[in-house]
Amino acid sequence: MLDGIVSEDVESIVSRIGNMGKALETCKVLVTGGAGFLGSYICDVVNKLGADVVCVDDLSSGKIENIDHLLGSGKFTLIKADVSSFEPNEKFDYVLHVASPAAPEEYQSKPVDTMRANSVGTLNMLEVARRSDARMLYTSTSEVYGDAKALPTPETYWGNVNPIGPRSCYDEGKRFSEALIMAYIRQYGLDVRIVRIFNSFGPRMRYDGAYGRVVSKFINQALSRRPITVYGTGRQTRSFCYISDTITGITLALLNEKARGEVINIGNPHEITILRLARLIKRITDSDSKIMFMELPPDDPKRRVPDIRKAKKLLGWKPFVKLEDGLKRTVEWYKLRGSV
Repeated sequence: MLDGIVSEDVESIVSRIGNMGKALETCKVLVTGGAGFLGSYICDVVNKLGADVVCVDDLSSGKIENIDHLLGSGKFTLIKADVSSFEPNEKFDYVLHVASPAAPEEYQSKPVDTMRANSVGTLNMLEVARRSDARMLYTSTSEVYGDAKALPTPETYWGNVNPIGPRSCYDEGKRFSEALIMAYIRQYGLDVRIVRIFNSFGPRMRYDGAYGRVVSKFINQALSRRPITVYGTGRQTRSFCYISDTITGITLALLNEKARGEVINIGNPHEITILRLARLIKRITDSDSKIMFMELPPDDPKRRVPDIRKAKKLLGWKPFVKLEDGLKRTVEWYKLRGSV
């Protein structure tokens, strides 16, 4: 379903892409995980820019309602399949590999699935891109930096990750994907670019069960007047980037010739403590929910903030949407959808 808020976001992204988006006209684009949070926005944007989109999603965390409005467009195909075993019989101009569990509770409950998506799945998509002579983009994550010691964190930082901890299925899966991609670039000259995403949020984020992330969980808890659960003291920080800014950065990285072979941070350089975030969401929702402190999970990073100088220089990109404005839009979307 394409509601008014998401439609405005998509129009904003298309406007910011400008004439560069003409490169997608009449092209065939493969998006893995296209029914998910990031993937569905990507499908909307590239479809709006004139591409014929093939969405591959096993719907383990993606939702049909994110893409059902595209099914009758004539330029969109949904294939329910696992990215690790999907074998297309057609060629593509662009491949965007977005499929992977992403919420900490989700990927920790599905560690093997998470590693498969970011190992066998990535290998499969690299081979699809190689056979098609296609340009590929991979959505990596700020989690590859682990509990970073370099702050704000640049792309040159190698990371501080526990390779056998409970988060390693995601952290190391993404790091392996990046290494595999660089091997394909060096051995086959494949045109691939990697974006490392920092805590994106907005409409279409799931809030339920293991799929919920901190923003969607806090909003859901606040709107339903339940306790807002903050881990540890809440002094740990994150940097939250509204979805329209994130997708704009991803699309510019896909289309910009200068991004070939590059790794680029996409995130908001303004960090906020988790406790302050909880209080901000309480105020926006006018909620009387209590803040409840819970034990901090193992290997939880203390700070997370990107250095985005490379994205500014290479792509001409920076986030425009202020955190409070993005939260207000997200809260309104949840209210309109009756998602609490």
